[in-house]
Amino acid sequence: MPSTSVRQKKTVSVTLEPTLLEQAREAGLNLSAILSQALQHEIRASEAEKWKQENSDGLQELNRIIDEHGLLSDEYRTF
Repeated sequence: MPSTSVRQKKTVSVTLEPTLLEQAREAGLNLSAILSQALQHEIRASEAEKWKQENSDGLQELNRIIDEHGLLSDEYRTF
């Protein structure tokens, strides 16, 4: 995320185990930043999985074509 952009933030309630919260505070961790990063990671993973499911038929067909005909670059590969 660009640091120069103006971002609106929303206050939310999160439930944590008391010992976990205490350990995070003792470690000086920024819970908001950690939660934001974790949510961004999970959203990207969820979107990637959704894309794979939506495009599975096309990917299977592409794999079949490659298995049948090979890749266009096969004759140029040195590995």
